[in-house]
Order: sequence, then C-alpha cells, then structure tokens
Amino acid sequence: MKTRLASIIEKRGPIRRIGVVGMGYVGIPAAALFADAPAFEQVWGFQRDSPTSGYKITMLNRGESPLRGEEPGLEDLLKRVVGAGKFTCTPDFSTVSECDAVTLAIQTPFADPADLIPDFTPLIEGIRNVGRHLTEGTLVVLESTITPGTTAGMAREILEEESSLVAGEDFALAHAPERVMVGRLLRNIREHDRCVGGIDDASTQRAVELYSPVLTTGQVIPMTATAAEVTKTAENTFRDLQIAAANQLALYCEAMGINVYDVRAGIASLKGEGITRGILWPGAGVGGHCLTKDTYHLERGVRQLGADALDWPADVASLYVTARRINDFMPAHMLLLTESALEQVGKTLKGARIALLGWAFINDSDDARNTPAEPFRTAAIVAGAEVAVHDPWVDPETSPDAPPALSHDLDTVLGGADAVVVFAGHRDYRGLLPAAVKEACGCDHPGIIDGRNVLDPDPFIEAGFAYRGIGRGDRNGHTLKP
Repeated sequence: MKTRLASIIEKRGPIRRIGVVGMGYVGIPAAALFADAPAFEQVWGFQRDSPTSGYKITMLNRGESPLRGEEPGLEDLLKRVVGAGKFTCTPDFSTVSECDAVTLAIQTPFADPADLIPDFTPLIEGIRNVGRHLTEGTLVVLESTITPGTTAGMAREILEEESSLVAGEDFALAHAPERVMVGRLLRNIREHDRCVGGIDDASTQRAVELYSPVLTTGQVIPMTATAAEVTKTAENTFRDLQIAAANQLALYCEAMGINVYDVRAGIASLKGEGITRGILWPGAGVGGHCLTKDTYHLERGVRQLGADALDWPADVASLYVTARRINDFMPAHMLLLTESALEQVGKTLKGARIALLGWAFINDSDDARNTPAEPFRTAAIVAGAEVAVHDPWVDPETSPDAPPALSHDLDTVLGGADAVVVFAGHRDYRGLLPAAVKEACGCDHPGIIDGRNVLDPDPFIEAGFAYRGIGRGDRNGHTLKP
C-alpha cells in the first residue's frame, strides 16, 4: 500500500525544477550539472544579496564563475546553462514554491570545537527560507556535512514549523552529503558514488531520482538519513586520521634524523595479495571546511544518539580527536622549524621578516578556509616577526579568508625576508630557484622552510640557505654553507 507521501509525489510527477541554496564550492557546480541534465527543465541558485557575497549573483547570471583557482570545465558549463536559459541565480526565496526539489549546501563550522557545538546559524537560516515557501510533494535535501541526527531532528523540526507541513507525509526529506574537492568539483560530482538517505523510503527514492541524472560513472547508494550523515563525517574523519599518522611519522623521522619520504616510499613498496600500506603525505597542517571540523560532528553525533550505548575504554581519549589535535599542531611545528633556521644564521623570530608563501590550504586553488597558514602567521607575529604573505590564487579583494596586505607579487614579498616559509604546494613554488630567491631576499643566509615537500633541499643548502623541511631529519641538521 502506498504511503501518503508516495501518492503525493506520484501525482506531482517527475522532478523538473530544482533549487540549490548556497552558491559556493558545492552549490555552484551542483546547480550547473543539474541544469545541464536533459531530465531537468530549470534550476535556480539561491544566494543572499549580502555585501560580502552578493557579487556572485551578477557573475553567475552572466555565466561566470566566482570561484577562483582551476576548476576544469566549470566556466564553460555555466556559460552553456545560462545561455540556454536553464540556470538563474536569485536572492528571492519565494521561487522555492516553484521547485520540485531543493538542495542546501551551506557551511556548518564549529565556533569552538571544545564544546562540540557547531555554528548552524547559516544553515538554519537557509532551512527556514526553504520552509517558508515549501509546497506539498517537494523534496528537500541537505548536502551540508552535519552532525548525525540533524536531518531527522533539527532540520525536520524547522521545516515543519515554517511550512505547517509534515516531513514524510507532506514533503520528502533526505541527506545526500557532498563529496567534492576543490580543483575537481565537476569530476567529483559526476564520478563519485553518491550516498543518499531519506527519513523514509519515499524520501530516499525521490532523492535517488534527483541525483541519478548527473552521475556518469558514479552510482547512487541508498541508505537512511542518519547512516548518510555518519558516512560523510566518518570518511573525512578517517582521512584526517590518515594525515595525522603521516604527520606523526614525519615528526618521528625528524627526531631520528631520517627522511620521511624514503620511509614512505619503502612502506608503499609492499604491494600485492590485497596488501596496501600506502601513507598519505605529511605537511604543514590541514585546512579547508571539511576535515578541520567533521571529526567534531561525528563525536557530537555519537554523544547525542548513542552515548548510553557506547562501549569505550575508560580514560582513553578519542583516537579521532587526538588525530585532529596532531594536525592542528603542525603550524606550530612549522614555527619551530622557522625559529631553528633563523637561529642557525644568528637571528631570532623577534624582528625577523618572514615571507609566507601560500595562503590557500590546497594546491593551485583560492580556497583558504581554515588555512593552517593563519595560526602560523598569528603565532609568528605574536613572537615579534613581520610576516608578508604571497598567494597567486587567493584574491585579496573578494576572498573573505585573505589576510591583510596579501600580495600577488612574489618579489615584493620575498624582499628583505630573513626566512621563506612554504605553506602551499602551488606550482608557482615548485620551480623556485635558490639564486633568484636569495637575490630577492637580499641576505647571505636566508632560511627556507618547506612545509609541502615542493623543494629539493640540496640546491638551497649549497646556495647558503638554512633549510628545514617537514619530515626531513636527514637535512634539517645540515652545516651552513658559506
């Protein structure tokens, strides 16, 4: 026997009109791909017309991407769907009433991880805006990474309060977490499997209908809403754990005077018969919107949904939270390496000029959310250093995460530097020449601190630099060349 919701959906017919709330790294490519799918007629992107992000509306309606950094195919796709009249960006949420399905891709950070309370303020605002204009039979999907239990709990309550409708009876509600990485947004949406979980079977089936047309090699994996929430938070938590393991190994190798990259290659050489020992790259720290907080969403979820049932060894800290703290520690270790390089040439952090290369948290992108370069910069300034920042991708005019006086002029940032600290693996830094860097710095023995393994240390050491690198115990204690 069909449920009430299944009957309403059947009467409404196939999904044809879609709304996407949140025009950021997730919402923009998703909206463009929905609009490009022949199965759908019209897509609206909903974006607040605020002083900091209202410019996106104008750009998107011209078929231009407000995202900087390399995103293969996105600009062309936007031009095509805007030109075809299938995509429009608007601040008017009343258009939600015309949508068969609405997705929300809004950030969910933690203001203070210590209290495990996320800042759901922007997400709640988005949910309320959708709820006020919700009609019978509409599918609402949360794509934001959220604490397990949020879809069937807080989101459901707000939508029902605002719409006077009942989830699972009058409208469908699901969670389909995004699984994208900047620099490969379109490819990830098309090719990654999509976990889709509704609060009931009818909601799950409707969500499967929404996402299937945009997948190429990826498959839809149906599950419950809570299982989908745990899947996303757990996969990011596990990746953060893997990075922490690599970072801990790098610190061990530094202490023992060996090269972590030799060790990494040796471990990775064990292959075959189902054996894999691949280790991720260590580095100057973890940034971005996801990995820096999803551990805390998972921890909060188990406390809310399963605290009484959880069996865990007494007085043992969460492995996941410990990993998060290791990764948060790496910028402080970078400062220690910087201090060590300066000491080798008779200088201190106090009064030193530091050229910080790379503000974005990921290679060749403008995404600087929760960048590990920020705590390094702050600590260096507190220690009395002057810090100049270079990043060829981050726009100081439009990026809300850009530091004061960020420059695109590398020579200006290097000018007079006592130490050069590489925080991002941008291709611009992989070809740095010791002679050119030394000339720009204007001193005989600059420090060079490599947080992303983008430089060959030996040419810099031979040129008189005081070199330090994450995991490079074999080189960090080198003798200073004249």
